[in-house]
Amino acid sequence: MGKWNSNKGFCNLIVWQDAIELYVLTCKILTKQPFELKKTMGNCIDASQSISRNIAEGYGRKSTKEYLVFLNYSLGSSSEYFSSIYSFNKANQLSENEFEELNNLHYKVENGLINLIKS
Repeated sequence: MGKWNSNKGFCNLIVWQDAIELYVLTCKILTKQPFELKKTMGNCIDASQSISRNIAEGYGRKSTKEYLVFLNYSLGSSSEYFSSIYSFNKANQLSENEFEELNNLHYKVENGLINLIKS
């Protein structure tokens, strides 16, 4: 992964790794949608990436209080993400299998965040 220092310790967090997987899966599924949906789907992709970015940014902060603020931002992005995939599913813009695959991984990430915040 290149050069490593203690500030990159967030890479060892399972929830961060899962959030990266969520971003990759989201890109895989949503980038094949029709052009008319690119902006909306792009917003969902941004929300999925925001989860891991906020975990990383919080990890690099100087205090536990700041870290928790960014973990809560991640949780907010997670809620935004779920709202997106839920509405796509209701609008029949995702297959039931695609929705379930995204939702199952999202559920794992969201619970990981909740548990990390509690700890």
